[in-house]
Amino acid sequence: MRALIGALVVGLLRSRPGQRLSPVYPQALRRRFVGTAFSLVAILACLFVALSVVAPVNVATAATCETLIAVPLQDGVITSAVSVPGPSFTGPDGRTYQEVRPFCRVTATLTPTSDSLINVEVWMPISGWNLRFEGTGNGGYAGNIALDVPEMIAAVNAGRAVAATDMGTAPSTNNDADALVGHPEKWVDFGYRATHLMTVAAKEIISTFYGQGPRYSYFHGCSTGGQQALMEAQRFPDDYDGILGGSPANNRTHVHANAVWVYKQFHATPESYFTPDKVDLVTKNVGAACALKSGGLASDNFLTDPRFCDWDPGTIQCPLLDGRDCLTADQVHAARAIYDGPRNPTNGHLIYPGSVRGSENAGDLGWNALGATPEPQFDSLFKWVFGATWLWQTYDFAGDMADVDLVLAPILNAMSTDLSAFKNRGGKLLMYHGWADPIIQPQDTIDYYYRVAATQAKQPAKALKETQTFFRLFMVPGMNHCSSGAGPNAFGNRYSAHIVVPGPPVADAAHDAFLALQQWVEQGLAPERIVATKYVNDDPSQGIQMTRPICPLPTVPSYSGGGDSNDAASFVCADDHATNNVSAAPEYLR
Repeated sequence: MRALIGALVVGLLRSRPGQRLSPVYPQALRRRFVGTAFSLVAILACLFVALSVVAPVNVATAATCETLIAVPLQDGVITSAVSVPGPSFTGPDGRTYQEVRPFCRVTATLTPTSDSLINVEVWMPISGWNLRFEGTGNGGYAGNIALDVPEMIAAVNAGRAVAATDMGTAPSTNNDADALVGHPEKWVDFGYRATHLMTVAAKEIISTFYGQGPRYSYFHGCSTGGQQALMEAQRFPDDYDGILGGSPANNRTHVHANAVWVYKQFHATPESYFTPDKVDLVTKNVGAACALKSGGLASDNFLTDPRFCDWDPGTIQCPLLDGRDCLTADQVHAARAIYDGPRNPTNGHLIYPGSVRGSENAGDLGWNALGATPEPQFDSLFKWVFGATWLWQTYDFAGDMADVDLVLAPILNAMSTDLSAFKNRGGKLLMYHGWADPIIQPQDTIDYYYRVAATQAKQPAKALKETQTFFRLFMVPGMNHCSSGAGPNAFGNRYSAHIVVPGPPVADAAHDAFLALQQWVEQGLAPERIVATKYVNDDPSQGIQMTRPICPLPTVPSYSGGGDSNDAASFVCADDHATNNVSAAPEYLR
């Protein structure tokens, strides 16, 4: 292609053999001829760039997969290197996946300290590598890579090399990391070290296998993976060119404090506990009161922007005795406290934003899940600080919260607003968060976004415009934690407690957040909207129920007033001018 462009430049700037553009030619004709020549050259140049971005490179491997077992790693060792022929693959949780392209599967163990044991997997397409690398994020306390596998398969099938890590927390499980009590180096591995070292090791393995490193590097994760995404942008800005992060647990210590707060409200008295039918009752009343008020349609069974919903549970309090269609006085008190969020009892300062209305009946980690376990969900990190015998009943949201932050916030919380190094190297950060997330509050992610924006300029409009050149946040109406929910929730976000999340119906930048990020990084086209899909019962085989755009903050999807209300084409992205985003007190933003 380069040779073709060069030949055309020379040919067009010459006349026919033996002739030149005569000085007596009319000047306008000369300008038209030269202009036409350079227009054609420009078109061909653009074609070359486009082809170089989207076409598979088909890089030949420089080594066989099995010989990678001998590749030395800094602070680690490769433990296996095996060719996986496909088309089926069985993941670490026993789930079998189909239609998988052949790839080289490398496993490694990294030991940066004597108490570290970080497991890493790197998968590389046997053929058709497109010079892209993707690091993937985990969930909860990690401990294995089961949550990463669907995205890893999608990456390999798309021609990307891909890596994952258990974050050095095995034998922990998603919800339980009690095994890490007394192992502070493993806390550091979990906080940020494992993700960075996975990235370094993966690039070394990829370079050996293909004889060259990746041209573009991306990261994609949600929840804990969202925390990993922000840790990478803040601490290791050179690791990735583009980062896609969802529902980030970056305010880690306070996310977990909120889970204890919610649990305490449910178990304050026997009458304060919510049964599933009462949870559904609350969400039903929230929707009826606020679907339209939140900026959506009256027919929506989810909220578009819950910040406009001020529904009070006292409106359905039982007049005297408990009943199916009302709440007890203790349930009303519990719900109000959950919506308000945890506070320091000595000064009333908000530790973390309260639960958003409309998220109560989420299938994963909603009020049913948060209150039904023998102890609060994800409470292991409190045992890291106070010991294995710690009891949730004794937790003090003043002194104990301060102790937890003193020990863990510096290594677990990704709250720095200084993204200058990532921005200055041309990095792009695309984040998303479900407006019906019951466990990681979307207001906190919005607050982080605006605090980053405040570092870009003094004037808010200018600050937002500058921030959007490298960092965009997409809020997703009706989506729960990372996926699922009553609203459109499939847009290339493949992370979920369900393990498998349905993909978008169309694999392009207009429907897939990862491809939108890729286009932003490689072609400079920032996403203005992404079409999210709601499948019937979240099952693609049952057809599409509706599509709706998700929009970059501060805009939200707004019905244009005409057309099919189940079609994204009938919606525009418009600023809803929300000014009431809840923020935690400054001492809890570190």
